[in-house]
Amino acid sequence: MHVVTKLFLSALLYTLLQVGGAHAQTVDTTVARQLMAAKDSVPKPTIKNPAFRETDSAKLRDPNARIPRVAAIRSAILPGWGQIYNKKLWYVKVPVIYAALGITGGIFVNNITWYNRTKYAYRVAINIQQGKDSLTGAAYGKVYESLKRVFFEGSQGIQPEYLRTNRDYFRKNVDYAAIYFVIAWGLNVVEAAVGAHLSSFDVSPDLTFKIHPGYSEMAQTAGISLVLKVK
Repeated sequence: MHVVTKLFLSALLYTLLQVGGAHAQTVDTTVARQLMAAKDSVPKPTIKNPAFRETDSAKLRDPNARIPRVAAIRSAILPGWGQIYNKKLWYVKVPVIYAALGITGGIFVNNITWYNRTKYAYRVAINIQQGKDSLTGAAYGKVYESLKRVFFEGSQGIQPEYLRTNRDYFRKNVDYAAIYFVIAWGLNVVEAAVGAHLSSFDVSPDLTFKIHPGYSEMAQTAGISLVLKVK
């Protein structure tokens, strides 16, 4: 009888251990499933498409924006090209640019032409004075007509010193004209770059700037306030 009681108690204990282990395994499985479900429910960070970043840029938000470097390079290659690229009063700016370049270029050509004429006439006058040429020679026939009348056939005869003075004068003007031409070309490039920088500057009527009387509660003093409103 005592042996039977021990066997019964042993079987009962084994059964309880098995049931407890199965219950614990069930609980562990349920908890694991809940943890997995909670992990899956956490929202994952979304990666923004690079195209959206580009779309949000100021360049694409403002279709009137221009690149200063591109405008400057274009105007350096061809005057007025950068102004046309900027699309801001180019029909006014381009004629002004070409007028400035045309005037300075014309002054340059005129002075270099007269420099060559006086230079040649001065050389002929020196040769005639030294007896290496004459007023009937072929070299004298190539002297410009107005120079002949003034510096060879005038009342004072041949005047090489005055020819040299005029030659130096025109030579100096050639240098000045070349400098002015380069400056005009450079200003054309600068204007194109500045115009591109200001292409996205907002000057619309939606911007208002007003002066209003104001009162400071902290300082308890009256004054004026500057108010900038964007509609």
